[in-house]
Amino acid sequence: MDHSLYFEDLKQGEVFESTGRTVTESDMTFFSMLSGDWNPIHCDQSYASKTRFGERLVHGAYGIAIATGMMHTLGIFDKSAVAMMSLSEWKFVKPILVGMTLRLRLTILDFEEGTSARVGRVNRRLELVNEHDEVVQDGVSDMLILKRSGL
Repeated sequence: MDHSLYFEDLKQGEVFESTGRTVTESDMTFFSMLSGDWNPIHCDQSYASKTRFGERLVHGAYGIAIATGMMHTLGIFDKSAVAMMSLSEWKFVKPILVGMTLRLRLTILDFEEGTSARVGRVNRRLELVNEHDEVVQDGVSDMLILKRSGL
């Protein structure tokens, strides 16, 4: 079933939440391989045990990747998204740890209809939250989205 929302369907302040996903040891290893980031805080338990965190931390950039992926799992932009235009004001509020369950909370901030009959701009806040409902990372992202009137 299609759950895609279009420019005219969204409301300022509307909130959408993804399902949770537990971060695994494999996630961290695969992200190290993909990114090439083998900093000891991510891959050396002996080193990480001597830091203020006392354990290895999952890459901050992995949080960005999982947040953008979780937007897809919402299903609300499946057929209406044209392009993500920006990712700004991103903050790494708390560390991501192996075993942490994360989900995305997406809030519609504002809109700009613009001059195109086909697309408009939607500004969204993306909050990656843990199983305790604490914000781990957050930022703002603009996207171009199809208008129903332009289909």
